[in-house]
Amino acid sequence: MMMRNPIRGRDKARNRSGESGFTLVELMIVMTIIGILAAIAIPSYIRAVQKAREAVLREDLHTMRTAIDSYTVDKEKAPQSLDDLVQAGYLKTVPIDPMTSRNDTWMTSQSDTMTDINETQGGMDDVHSGSEGMSSQGTTYNTW
Repeated sequence: MMMRNPIRGRDKARNRSGESGFTLVELMIVMTIIGILAAIAIPSYIRAVQKAREAVLREDLHTMRTAIDSYTVDKEKAPQSLDDLVQAGYLKTVPIDPMTSRNDTWMTSQSDTMTDINETQGGMDDVHSGSEGMSSQGTTYNTW
C-alpha cells in the first residue's frame, strides 16, 4: 500500500484557494476608478445632449420661420396657425419641440401688421419654443 504525502495535499488546497478570485480591496479600487470616470464623463454627456437639443431647436425655428415667410409671400396672407403650413404643404408635419418633447407647445405670435406689400391679411408672423427653460447661453428658450 502506498502512502500519500500529506504535504503535497496541503499545497494543492492552498493553490486552489489562492486562485479563487479578486480580493475585496481589488474590487473596491476598480469600483472607485469607475465612479471617478463616471463623475467626469456624465456632466460632459449632459452638456452635449443639451447642445444637440438646442441645435435641433434652432433648425426647427429656422425651418418654420422660412415656411411662414414663404406661405405669406405665396398666398398673400399670413398663416393663422402652424396647421395652415402643414395643410398647404410648406411643412410635412409640425415638428416636436425638442425642449418640451411635444408638438403642441409652440408659441406663435400674431400680428395685424403686413410684412409684404402684397399681403392682404395679417396673421402668424413668428414662432417660439413653449419651454421656459434656460439655454446654455443664459436666455430662455421661448425668447429664441
